[in-house]
Amino acid sequence: MADLRIYNVVILGLGFLFIFTAFTTCGNIEQTIVKSLDNDTFTGSGYHSLGIIYGIFSFSNLLAPTVVAIIGPQFTMFFSGILYSGYVAVFITPSTWSFYFTSVLIGIGAAMLWTAQGHFLVENSDASTINRNTGMFWALLQCSMLFGNLYIYFDWNGRIEISDRSRKTIFIGLLVTSVLGTLSFLALRKTLPPEEEMLNEEEGQPLLSSRMMYKQRANSAVQDAKSEFKTILQLLKTKTILLLSCCMAYSGLELSFYSGVYGTCIGATTEFGAAAKGLIGISGIVLGIGEIVGGGVFGLVCKNNRFRRTSVVFLGMVVHFVAFYLIYLNIPDDAPVVLKTSTLNKPYLTPSISIALLCSFLLGLGDSCFNTQLYSILGRVYAEQSAPAFAIFKFIQSIFAAVAFFYSGYLLLTWQLLIMVTLGFTGTLCFFMVERIQNFSVDLQQEY
Repeated sequence: MADLRIYNVVILGLGFLFIFTAFTTCGNIEQTIVKSLDNDTFTGSGYHSLGIIYGIFSFSNLLAPTVVAIIGPQFTMFFSGILYSGYVAVFITPSTWSFYFTSVLIGIGAAMLWTAQGHFLVENSDASTINRNTGMFWALLQCSMLFGNLYIYFDWNGRIEISDRSRKTIFIGLLVTSVLGTLSFLALRKTLPPEEEMLNEEEGQPLLSSRMMYKQRANSAVQDAKSEFKTILQLLKTKTILLLSCCMAYSGLELSFYSGVYGTCIGATTEFGAAAKGLIGISGIVLGIGEIVGGGVFGLVCKNNRFRRTSVVFLGMVVHFVAFYLIYLNIPDDAPVVLKTSTLNKPYLTPSISIALLCSFLLGLGDSCFNTQLYSILGRVYAEQSAPAFAIFKFIQSIFAAVAFFYSGYLLLTWQLLIMVTLGFTGTLCFFMVERIQNFSVDLQQEY
């Protein structure tokens, strides 16, 4: 049984590795691809597409647990993988309606995919293996930021324009990768305990018909969804969640910036010349390394330590603010909004590739600081209500990521950075206040 569970966790991680190699690479380059299209009938925006995805994702999280409970995590992930593959396939022959339609579908699919992933991972873990299994899955997932972006670097390095042939080759490759990840979910095997098989010992047949079992599961899922929704509404009124919502909101803004905006800015910087497009891929790789380093150090070494939690969040704020200042000096102000393939404005410094890649690393490192500690404090404060608490986290994060993607195509870089600095500072202060409240509560319990 233990070997089967390890097998399932590895296959799960590989499936996500393939699917998110395709999707992460797609998100990193899609605004650059959209701007390079030689198609007068296409009027879509990569920023708007990502905004739709995160907006739909945030609300779909409320319904996803019901779907997973009815059809099971394995087929939910398989169906979601098909939606991810459909989104990637749109870029082979782009059209505006299919671009936005699949954006809606993948937003729904993302909610179901991540809900099913959490359910399946817990199903294949126990108290002694959950940390190991989560670490294995996380390590495989983070590698998705490396392979697709590496291909982008080798294919785009030295290119001024992205040809239709190059675009089709890239996205056919990404589509095949996503399909492989989707198919891998069919190789997952069930590990249900014997008492749930409900078999008649004499006849070896199910005691309940398949129709009755599905009906019971559906009714139970609806009741669970209602109960969880009530819990979410109750938690939203608590001081802890209200304070942490600022930090959650900031994590959504910086998520949109590093995953879709910053790569576009680098690719649009005129001073990088023929290397600009290839640098989008290298930037994604370096950002992934920052995520891996930060997650490994702060997620594992510093977990469940209140003092270190505040230290890590403060470090994340400082790291991000340094990155924002360097980006402000190094990247042209019109880089996110320029309609042509290169910028017109001049930055304060002569744009440096080394500084640009350093900022990519700092963005990944800072993001891991905030996310690992948000997961840590939510898991500690809401140990008995973890599912609703994390649902609130994903909801707030996704809403603000969607809002940020929508304004990213209209606001100059300076204003985008200023918004993140303001909310980042506020979110860090609120995180400190929550830690202070929790420490005070612990001290009172020890006294009495």
